[in-house]
Amino acid sequence: MDHMSVNFAHALLESYTKACKPLCRELKMPQTAFDILMFLANNPGYNTARDIVAVRGLKANLVSMNVDRLVQDGFLERHPDQKDRRKTILSCTDKAWPVVEKGRQFQQAFMESLFKGIQEDERAVFNRVMEKVSENLSHSLKEEIKS
Repeated sequence: MDHMSVNFAHALLESYTKACKPLCRELKMPQTAFDILMFLANNPGYNTARDIVAVRGLKANLVSMNVDRLVQDGFLERHPDQKDRRKTILSCTDKAWPVVEKGRQFQQAFMESLFKGIQEDERAVFNRVMEKVSENLSHSLKEEIKS
């Protein structure tokens, strides 16, 4: 099972990255910058560079460099966190939203291509299984933190 899941995760990421190349060229945006922008837009609860590193699994130096570029290019803004001045909140600007919309359309089409030929009832089972796996992962991580 482990071998299959590693291959699946690798193939999924590789396929997504390859499919994304034409859009990134059109947007004149590096893949990592696009990924950061989409992550922030699609996950409003995660809004710091540290969140991107921890949750998205990107290297800190790549996140820092690409966030700087996205700020310079007017796609992101930095704001101090009102609760913790040591944190900097990242938010999408008005300029970012057309890019985000194109990205969401791409992501939707990519997901549809993955589920081509899979019936609705099969998708529902898959979604339930993934929700349960996600719950198990969350529980497992909480247990690791306790110990």
